[in-house]
Amino acid sequence: MERAYEKFLRYAIINTKSDEASETTPSTRIQFDLANMLVEELKSMGIEDAHVDDHCYVMGTLKGNVENVPVIGLIAHLDTSPDFSGENVKPNIVKNYDGNDIVLNKELNIVMKVSDFPDLKDYKGQTLITTDGTTLLGADDKAGIAEIMTAIEHLINHPEIKHGDIKIGFTPDEEIGSGADHFDVEKFGADFAYTIDGSFIGEIEYENFNAASASIKVHGVNIHPGSAKLKMKNSILIGMELNGLLPTFEVPQYTEGYEGFFLLDEFDGNVGLTKMEYIIRDHDMEKFLSKKAFMEKACQFINDKYGEGTVELVIIDSYFNMKEKIVPVIYIVDSVVKAMENVGIKPIVKAIRGGTDGARLSFMGLPTPNIFTGGFNFHGKFETVSVEAMDKAVETVIEVIKLNAK
Repeated sequence: MERAYEKFLRYAIINTKSDEASETTPSTRIQFDLANMLVEELKSMGIEDAHVDDHCYVMGTLKGNVENVPVIGLIAHLDTSPDFSGENVKPNIVKNYDGNDIVLNKELNIVMKVSDFPDLKDYKGQTLITTDGTTLLGADDKAGIAEIMTAIEHLINHPEIKHGDIKIGFTPDEEIGSGADHFDVEKFGADFAYTIDGSFIGEIEYENFNAASASIKVHGVNIHPGSAKLKMKNSILIGMELNGLLPTFEVPQYTEGYEGFFLLDEFDGNVGLTKMEYIIRDHDMEKFLSKKAFMEKACQFINDKYGEGTVELVIIDSYFNMKEKIVPVIYIVDSVVKAMENVGIKPIVKAIRGGTDGARLSFMGLPTPNIFTGGFNFHGKFETVSVEAMDKAVETVIEVIKLNAK
């Protein structure tokens, strides 16, 4: 039987990059390449109902061997981040890591330095899988897929392990916030689920940001600069002024833990028109609402100063903190904590400084906290995953299933 990392190496080389500019689901057809492969692998294991639908959602069921126990879902996403190249991924295996800097690409002088990534020192003696410095790795979330596939295969090969029905779900487009758009919770049929989509070993997360996007258009007046006195309104400068009204230290580079932020994610303009894209985040709902209100107030100030209609603002909520839906069924988190302790892992219950399919699924009637994969430095050329941590993720998933079958 393959270990999780061996499956991962096969999945990682398949380009499944999503596209935030697309209006289709999946956002890229290439995600079907991995989806179809997984369906065939599941069928070869004996998962008879394994299938992929028109929107690239893979689902299947491992039938239980005991009755009157919860139906558990295991979920991971197929796509990789559009922030960096996912084409021609060449995983690099570093055996018995010595704790020093890792040369990813000697020819291009790309080095992952311990001084930049101090968490590396915790992996001394382990086997790491890195990139070659020119692409991302895809551990987010092909590591999660590999761990689910390995856990399912282990349960099939060990029928003495008692378990209820296990629902398997692989989703497209999580990286662009659309992973739950067409997820059929009723069809999936789980009582609760886990996304295997976290980072460092031991992490379990059931809190995430409340999230919104803010799209702003700043309208200026473009007049020939030779005759512009008291007539020109430069939308670029007005946009900069608007951004300057926001709290200086409530930005990602100055926040951590439960601290929320405003992020100016895109800025594009000329004298006549400037477009600005923000994301707004906070774990606390009152603070989240306050941030949205502050953005509205700042835009109104600019309109009062330069004339109504100078700024157009559209705020759209993206997802909410799943804690609200998890706390009433907190035993599904407690069972993961117990499972980790049983397999020799120190549980780390923490909040996600981001989002997850599980957040939206939790509000769709499927409580879905998040479990670690063993990967880190996601979305870029320094992405890495620990082989040993992947094995522990598999052990954790199996132990959770066993505990819920008692």
